[in-house]
Amino acid sequence: MNVLLTPPAIPEFASLRPEDVPPAIDTLLAESRAQVEALAEQKSPTWASLAAPLEAIDDRLNSAWSPVSQLNAVVNSEAWREAYNSCLPKLSAYGTEMGQNESLFQAWQALHDSSEFAQLNAAQQQAVRNNLRDFRLSGIGLPVAEKQRYAEISERLSQLQSTFADHVLDATQAWSLNLNDASRLSGIPESGLALMASLAESHDGAAYRLTLDMPVYISVMTFADDRDLREMLYTAYATRASEQGPNAGEFDNGPLIAEILALRHEQAQLLGYEHYAALSLAPKMADSVEQVEAFLHDLAVKARPGAERDFDELKAFAARECAIEALQPWDMTYASERLKQQRYALSQEELKPYFPAPRVINGLFAVAKKLFGFDVVPAPELETYHPDVLAYAIQEQGETRAWFYLDLYARANKRGGAWMADARVRRRLPNGELQKPIAFLTGNFSPPVGDRPALLTHNEVTTLFHEFGHGIHHMLTEVEVASVSGINGVAWDAVELPSQFMENWCWTPEGIALMSAHVDTGEPLPAAMLERLLAARNFQSGIMTLRQLEFSLFDLAIHRRAGVDFAELLNVLDEVRKTTSLMAPPAWNRFACSFSHIFAGGYAAGYYSYKWAEVLSADAFSAFEAEGVFNAETGARFRQAILAQGGSKPAAELFQQFMGREPSADALLRHTGLAA
Repeated sequence: MNVLLTPPAIPEFASLRPEDVPPAIDTLLAESRAQVEALAEQKSPTWASLAAPLEAIDDRLNSAWSPVSQLNAVVNSEAWREAYNSCLPKLSAYGTEMGQNESLFQAWQALHDSSEFAQLNAAQQQAVRNNLRDFRLSGIGLPVAEKQRYAEISERLSQLQSTFADHVLDATQAWSLNLNDASRLSGIPESGLALMASLAESHDGAAYRLTLDMPVYISVMTFADDRDLREMLYTAYATRASEQGPNAGEFDNGPLIAEILALRHEQAQLLGYEHYAALSLAPKMADSVEQVEAFLHDLAVKARPGAERDFDELKAFAARECAIEALQPWDMTYASERLKQQRYALSQEELKPYFPAPRVINGLFAVAKKLFGFDVVPAPELETYHPDVLAYAIQEQGETRAWFYLDLYARANKRGGAWMADARVRRRLPNGELQKPIAFLTGNFSPPVGDRPALLTHNEVTTLFHEFGHGIHHMLTEVEVASVSGINGVAWDAVELPSQFMENWCWTPEGIALMSAHVDTGEPLPAAMLERLLAARNFQSGIMTLRQLEFSLFDLAIHRRAGVDFAELLNVLDEVRKTTSLMAPPAWNRFACSFSHIFAGGYAAGYYSYKWAEVLSADAFSAFEAEGVFNAETGARFRQAILAQGGSKPAAELFQQFMGREPSADALLRHTGLAA
């Protein structure tokens, strides 16, 4: 039996086979089309006769596709990739077809104009409004030929974006270096050496294996004394999926980028927008591209003086203490770590024994309980897809309200980065039962080596809290309409608010006490180390802020143009760097070719969302600074105003509901040390 045809309440991974995916998706799409056609013919639709059955159709399709999408990302193989990619054009075509279905649009409009609309609850009304907006953004009003062109573009973009992600994964895995000479690894701590040795076990004759997976790459770039080795890895990493570097041209994303940008611009113009950036902002919180650019440039002006001081200090330190006369990009992380150790007598490596993964995970759950009142317990009822994956349930008063999978560690055939994705969304079923939400929380942290648990860097700890913030936004929703439940329907430039908000507890003594204990002795993080960790929070914050602003301004700039070929894109990036960069990277650097957020993910002309939402999250946390970082009443207010509401109301309205005023950047500037 093909389990995808009748998706169970909880995914059954053992029953999923790649060869079953295409026929199941074909069947589901055919049945969905027939059902939608019948529903769209209604003359006087109601919520119960139109919206509810359409939601059920969409949910069945999502429940079938979500585990397939996750498996393609985390246990990637030729079979899963083929199954996934063969279905993308069909799903894209279906989505465009639904968005351009004139009868369906008229049915939704009739519901909106009916006397029943005023009787619907806020979530239902928002769902109706969002649907009508999305019809317009899907080209509902276009002539037939232009509708067809829009559909062709959408289908092609889905293919290009998937291929882009495949290229980044393949290019990352295509490079490795086997070493027997331990002297070349001088400076790398024992944990890093143990990981490299474990990777080499399956390769005859090698003592150590270096890869471009993040735990290895960061270890080399942070600690390796061998400057040539750092340059080698930097070169391979910075040229992934491009026409440059050691695998030049093998997985080149340059041509894909040019086609993606051209098609996005054409699509925006079809819909009457000047450029893709304007189209991207249509459903977002920000009012205009100009407003976003002014926001980013203002931050750049505030960050640059401190960044320049930090950079000048780093250059002088590198020359004096590291014998590096001309600082290069492959020296930055190494010299910065040395400087941080000298200034604060603290390194990520020194901290790692105090952040064993089991303790951090339990501490995360303890923080969440203090803030929001729920328990997290193991969920043996969830079947996982890999031995690394842990399964949990969120419970209140002994009753499960949500589940999640925790897949933390880097491994072969797993996409890089960290993310939250939904497996099931909370919604009220036609029979009155409540479908409970399920989330995938994925990271690429340093894995366990031998019998010891994984030891996390503090950066990895904050990433875990970040993704859990997305998770609770999805899982603690009280909305029962799928399209505005959890993160659905939330303006993209506000969706990072709960995730960045949760990071704050990684920087409070009260939070750190719950998530840290020495892996061998169980001793708490010593007071002196805690003090140094907190003191180092804003180390080089100006430099890091400019780096994020570079990504954001570059993203907006290339999406404001009438299609950009790859050579022009590089010129645009150079122009942006005049404002944001303190050190020009080598001409062969091709970071754009692995910029998956904007070319394979949902952040196109929206990467600014991280900084935009950081203002919201820092400002929201200021309420806890004033009222107590574990003030349960404040936590309940945040839960009810932000997490429970999902996308049922505009983000600005929800923020004002929590804070009692409009957002202010003051807290962000203070937290990052950039306040005047």
